[in-house]
Amino acid sequence: MKLALAQIAIDGGDVETNVRRATDAIESAAERGADLVALPEIFNVGYFAFDTYQRNAEALDGPTLSRISDLADEHDIGVLAGSIVEDLSETDGETPAEEGLANTSVFFDRDGRRKAVYRKHHLFGYESAEAEMLVPGESLGIAEFDGITVGMTTCYDLRFPELYRDIAEAGATLVLVPSAWPYPRVEHWEVLTRARAIENQCFVAAINGSGSYEDATLIGRSSVYDPWGTMLASTGDEPEVVVRDIDPTRVEEVRGEFPAWHDRRR
Repeated sequence: MKLALAQIAIDGGDVETNVRRATDAIESAAERGADLVALPEIFNVGYFAFDTYQRNAEALDGPTLSRISDLADEHDIGVLAGSIVEDLSETDGETPAEEGLANTSVFFDRDGRRKAVYRKHHLFGYESAEAEMLVPGESLGIAEFDGITVGMTTCYDLRFPELYRDIAEAGATLVLVPSAWPYPRVEHWEVLTRARAIENQCFVAAINGSGSYEDATLIGRSSVYDPWGTMLASTGDEPEVVVRDIDPTRVEEVRGEFPAWHDRRR
């Protein structure tokens, strides 16, 4: 499977420009033969543009995700739209609260169907308004795509390994991590992403944004690690769409060669 990480430039509060960049990235990935493309955290609004969250919040069938769904169908490509600010009061179906906002990723199949929804579990409180403004998710994000079980987490979730173990135990062999990871925590980004791949012996792909908003600058460095913890691809801090082959059989190969997964005790 060809996986594309769409590290786009994100301008805080400029939804029209950001969605156009996401559209261009998806089309570029499709032209390069990608089967699945993943977008960064709050790619349409900008993670640090907290003052614009309320007015730019959407339902799951709102304009941003409807556009992404149409692109998936048009280009016959899977898309992780990770993520938007969701208005829970406008969304039909099961939600963690009747009202409020959530940091929500949606996985679309090749025909544009919504396959899975993941609302960020761990909300960042350190010098951030996220924990005050948003409702945490409660359910795992798991999608079946082209014979692969794909898990979803978001940014700060990387610091909580128990979530990744739950996802791996649910059968995921590829975990996608849309993010808005800023400077100066470069070392944490690299170590945590790699550690989640090593300890669960699965593929982990972290998709960061690019750009600045007020005093926050995203580090970029979107990366893919294999089940052995080997980096397969990485970007710098500028916008880039990187495409990498993922071999699903590598998970069982690594778990067979070094059976830590099978040696677990509770």
